[in-house]
Amino acid sequence: MDVKTKLRKYFVMGSQDCDGRDPEEILREAVAAGITTYQFREKGPGSLQGEEEIRLGKKLREICSENDVLFIVNDKVELAEMLDADGIHVGQEDRAVEEIREKYPDTIIGLSVTNMDEVKNSRIDLVDYVGAGPIFPTDTKPGKNPTGLEFLKDIRSSYPELPIVAIGGIKPDNAQAILQAGADGLAVVSAITKAENIEQAVKSL
Repeated sequence: MDVKTKLRKYFVMGSQDCDGRDPEEILREAVAAGITTYQFREKGPGSLQGEEEIRLGKKLREICSENDVLFIVNDKVELAEMLDADGIHVGQEDRAVEEIREKYPDTIIGLSVTNMDEVKNSRIDLVDYVGAGPIFPTDTKPGKNPTGLEFLKDIRSSYPELPIVAIGGIKPDNAQAILQAGADGLAVVSAITKAENIEQAVKSL
């Protein structure tokens, strides 16, 4: 499986992002429109916990399995195992990449990076891709300074083969510039969850 190709249209969503809409319905529409990877990120105010989170995760996992879409779990390693996820995405403060790789040698691992120091100080050799950003200002990551396109160019020049997923403030009108700066994939939350026409939103990324 070519992970780089699978990362091209990367949708991140939890129930807290759906403004009262059914997450299953949103994911089905996004899958039908052509997303290639989905990250289950149940985190923050209003998110589900415990059995409710697992129940929703199983339903969303099934949708991805049926449609050959990569299913990644954000941060929660045990939940990823429970849902038989294709991969785990962690931040700098989450479970260490070395520990995850040792325990799950065949799983896809993604790592968030927000500057070149983090990139250089991380075990990039153990991850399958990095999530770089926020590239532009975004409500999803309040308080984090946007990195701009230069960050993508810097990672790409330092690590020519490393799959890079850009995240943060990505919209149809800046998608092309982000890809040209070196990103292999575009990760979005509200560009899909808040779209009036999900099909059109996915196709325009």
